[in-house]
Amino acid sequence: MEDNQNHYKIFLDNLSKRLAMTSLKIGAIKLRPEDPFEWVSGYRMPIYNDNRLLLCNADYRQQVAEVFGAMMTYYDINPSIIAGTSTSGIPPATTLADRLGKPLIYVRDKPKDHGLHNQIEGIPDESDLKDKRILLIEDLISTGGSSAKTVQAIRNAKGSIDTCFAIFTYELDKATNMFAGIEPYDKETGEKLSTPCIVRAALTYNTLLEVAEETGYLKEAQVEMLKEWRADPFNWGANHGFPKVEKQKK
Repeated sequence: MEDNQNHYKIFLDNLSKRLAMTSLKIGAIKLRPEDPFEWVSGYRMPIYNDNRLLLCNADYRQQVAEVFGAMMTYYDINPSIIAGTSTSGIPPATTLADRLGKPLIYVRDKPKDHGLHNQIEGIPDESDLKDKRILLIEDLISTGGSSAKTVQAIRNAKGSIDTCFAIFTYELDKATNMFAGIEPYDKETGEKLSTPCIVRAALTYNTLLEVAEETGYLKEAQVEMLKEWRADPFNWGANHGFPKVEKQKK
């Protein structure tokens, strides 16, 4: 049994590395430590992720679904319903649900302000998730606040959820703490997850760096800069001569 698990883990790791190579090849992930990107927050960061580029090709979409399916097998996860985050988690959730023949729902960041005021689409407005096991599919885990909030929305609708899959995660400590229920996912209310939710990603930041170095996409010195960013992302720019861009209030 242990040998089978080890072999399957190698298989899963190879699928993840293939996804890393695809993401780098098509520009779904860009690494630029010498000329970092300006994120919406104004921080200068050496990485930019746009998983929507994986939508343009059926093979790329299936690569993501194949990794997710292998993760479900390896971690023994068998949900009743696949859920996607609105909007970026809906396409990979749909591909996975179709692959598995499972029901699909998606979760808005907040209830609609008109009509039936639904936050979760795919169930009748007068109903709930009836303790069914839900697997949440996310596009990207950054600091984790919006994703953890979605987990709580599913729990509020009486869904049973303890796992979230993402296409890619930066593996930031802040996200780990939010999903563990240590840090609040809502700064204004201070709300935290009462019970932890495990995050598993088709592609992790560490695997990405490993593949980027192996394939010659990055040099060793660049990899070290990116490891520094992972350890202290919000001070990394200033430490390397790229201070935060202060936004003018409109």
